[in-house]
Order: sequence, then C-alpha cells, then structure tokens
Amino acid sequence: MSLVERVRAAYRRIEQVDRPEIWIDLRPEADVLAEAAAPADRGLPLYGKLVAVKGNIDVAGLPTTAGCPDYAYKPEADAPVVARLRAAGALVLGTTNLDQFATGLVGTRSPYGAVRNAVDAEYVSGGSSSGSAVAVALGIVDLALGTDTAGSGRVPAAFNGIVGLKPTPGLLPTEGVVPACASIDCVSLFARTVEEATFALTCLAEPAQAHPGRFRLGVPSPDQLGPLAPGWAEAFDAAVSDYAAAGAEVTTVDISAFLEAARLLYGGAFVAERYTAVGEFIDAHPDAVDPVVRSIIGPARDIPAHRLFADQATLAGLRAEALATLAGVDALLVPTTTEHPTIAEVAADPVAVNARLGRFTNSTNLFGLSALSVPAGTVAGRPFGVMFLGAPHDDLKLAALAGLRRAWVPIVVVGAHLRGQPLNHELTSRGGRFVSAVSTAASYRLYALDTVPPKPGLVRVASGGVPVAAEVWELPVAGFGEFVAGIPAPLAIGKLELADGRSVSGFLCEPEATEGAEDISAKGGWLAHLGVG
Repeated sequence: MSLVERVRAAYRRIEQVDRPEIWIDLRPEADVLAEAAAPADRGLPLYGKLVAVKGNIDVAGLPTTAGCPDYAYKPEADAPVVARLRAAGALVLGTTNLDQFATGLVGTRSPYGAVRNAVDAEYVSGGSSSGSAVAVALGIVDLALGTDTAGSGRVPAAFNGIVGLKPTPGLLPTEGVVPACASIDCVSLFARTVEEATFALTCLAEPAQAHPGRFRLGVPSPDQLGPLAPGWAEAFDAAVSDYAAAGAEVTTVDISAFLEAARLLYGGAFVAERYTAVGEFIDAHPDAVDPVVRSIIGPARDIPAHRLFADQATLAGLRAEALATLAGVDALLVPTTTEHPTIAEVAADPVAVNARLGRFTNSTNLFGLSALSVPAGTVAGRPFGVMFLGAPHDDLKLAALAGLRRAWVPIVVVGAHLRGQPLNHELTSRGGRFVSAVSTAASYRLYALDTVPPKPGLVRVASGGVPVAAEVWELPVAGFGEFVAGIPAPLAIGKLELADGRSVSGFLCEPEATEGAEDISAKGGWLAHLGVG
C-alpha cells in the first residue's frame, strides 16, 4: 500500500468508526494527501507512519487547546518532539482530545466530548491522553503522542489494549507542551506493539541500551495489590506466570514507598504546580473550565509553601526506598491500573474513581522512573494491561522484558469467530485473546455462505472492494497451529490487508464457493448483516 493509499484508508477508517470525539483538530484529507504525494526520502525510519498528537502539544498550523477552547493559541512552530517525528518521516493527521489541561485519568473531562473506549463504548477510554490512545487502538494511526504526569500515557493504553511507553523524564523534550506539572511531565508514545513503540522512541531519542541476560522481576504481595476489579487479580497472576515461564525470575518485593508517593501527587502539595501552569487562566475564565478540573486545580492556590517543602522531604525518602527496591530487580511488574469504570460511573463520582485509577501510576514521574504498559489479555471482554516500572534510563530494558512473554500469533476474524458468535469458543479454548476491532482495506467483498452455523466468505477483489469490519485476536503459537489445522474448506487462512496498512493472517474464502451466495458487502460486516452489535 502506497503512502497516499494509506492516508485515504485512514480517513475512510475515521468515517467508519464514527468517533468524532477522538479529535480536536483533524487536518483536511486533501492537505495530508498532498503531503503524502510530495517527494520524500523513503529511507527515513518513520516514513509512511501516520501519527496523532495530543491536543496539549504544539503542532504548527493547528491550535493548541489543552482541551479548553478559550485557552487556545496558534503555535508558530512544532513542539520539538513533533518536529523530530516529521524529520523521521511521519505524517501528522491532527490533534486529539484529552482530559482538560491533562488533569484526569478518565478521558471524560473535555468540552469536545467524553472519549469512548475503543472496545466497549460504555466504558471510559482512560485519560488524559484519551484521543491519542483510541486513535491507535482503532487502527486510524500507527503511533500517537500523549503526555504522562500521573499515568496519562499508560492508563489509556491498558484500557484500549495497546502499548503505552512512558520514557524516563527528560528523554523526550517537553518544550511546546502545555504543562500540567512541569517538573515531572513526560511526552509518551502509543503504539499497537512494544516493538513499534520502542522503535519510535529510538527515532526520537537515544535511550540507554538494554541489558542482556536473565531478568529478575519484582511483583507486589497480594495484600499490596489492594482492591482490584473482579477477575483482574487472576489476570495479573496469569501475566506473572507467563513471564516466569518465559525465563524471568520472579520475586516478591515491598512497594509501600510507591503507594505512599502515589497518594502525595494529588493529596499533597505537589498539585500546586498545576495551579502554577494554568491557575491564573482558570481564575480569569472559570466558566470555560470543566468543573471537576476547576475543583482540583483552583484550590491549589491556597496550599502554603511549607507543605511543599515538607512533601519534598518526604518524597526524597520515599524515592530512596523505591530505588533501593528497584536495585534488587530489573523491573517491577504491577497492573497498570485498578479497575475499568463506565462513563456513567465516572460521572457519578469523578474524583474518587479517578483517584483509584492512579494507584500504581501516580508515583512514577515523582521518582523519575521509566515505565511501559503492555496488553495482558482481556477480562470480561475488555483489555487488561500490566506495567513495567524501571530505574531511570531503563527504557529499552523494559521493552526487552516485555518481549519475553510467550509468542502470540495475530489472526483476523470476520464472521462466526467474532466475539459473541457461535465459533468464538474455538479461539478462547485455545488461549486466544481479543486484541482490537479493526477494518480491512477497501479490497474485499463479503458473502453469506450456506453453512451450519452461518458463516461469511471474504474474497479479495481487484476492483469494487469495500472495507469490512473485523477483529484481531491473538493465539499462542501452538494454539494457532491447532486452530488453522481445523479450518474446513472453502475457508482458508491467508494474508489480509487492514485499513491501517498492516498485513495479518486471517480468514479468506475460495471465490468459487461464493457463486450463488448473497453479497452482503454493503452491510460493512457480518454483525451488521445479522443485525447485532
């Protein structure tokens, strides 16, 4: 697929998913197509990659709003991290929605609308980098920039089944970023795989090299995990077992310093730095600011200076304890967050729900650590993620650790193997896990086959094709081989081209088998044909 075709597919995907709340400013398709068609160095490392940028990071030609229209300004130049992306060959599609002033882990505190989860629209996407995460999860862009102060680049990754890489503070420049807490803010990266996220980081910065050899992984005791959503403790235990089976040495460590520091970020004096960033604007424009955001930042003006110095002294002691804990292991492994609330649950109790979500993420930047959130299966059909925490500049070591987990093979399904359909158990019984909802490239026709149970047949065509709704699943290598061996004719596994440009193994049908079958391509997918979903 050429870059021009990739851009066209991205805009068709935007139309298909119908999630306008993802974007604050989406560049006109004609402008991006013109940029894609212009002569360029195809040898650039990120050539052909489409990128979304969180709306609190400067993109030349687009307003920087930080999720507040009255705050908006027109930057004269790209933020340095955006300039590095462009210099590496990436194309920017637009700026994405966020919790206003990057204050929140939920993705609902925005006048541009609550960003719905990529997998289940009744649930939150996570924040504050909500639009960026969902744009990646839905296959619109390959990479996205977020920011991360308390977990904003990791919680949305966990909720949407993608990778969130939070580099060591200072590794990526924060100039041209509207500050939340300027002393600990980080620019973060979203991608669908650890490899993609890590490669992008190496294109934008020069992280320290990974350390080869056997890894030692620290995990908290069950009592320090604290309350988790139903099924999450079991999912975490399964992830730990996977890494142990892959060769990591697992040991229990005390994470009390991490938990205590997490409470300091919003419960102590450090929140005053958020007032320093945007407090005067909020005081002058109270009606322009989300009420929850205003209730968090506004009162911080009255925090006395002596409290900040006391909290800094406390933090210094906690950081020493945390680094001592990390000195005994290569990384700490924890759930990325604690639960996955619905949009309605956040609306009913916005501050308390948000506070619970940051239990494991809030301390990371206060300690100056590296962090990486990766998918670890699903619970109740929604993504579950785990997070590696490492010492400063251990960014690539964390990526190497994440890569230890047993090999999984992606497969695209379009019919009876979709979630809720009669043959889905053939995936789940072999250890399969849902990854994301996707769309094929506009190169296929879909037919209703006369089979029991009813199944569709997907056929690639030279012209007249349409995008077809699909799902990406992953199977362990052994399970994949067993699954493929049982597929009956006229179906077969071949390479499918997705709307985001990827080529992934998936279901295809022998063209002869569609003779006389109903062409249901106009429905856009099997579930639409069945009238479900």
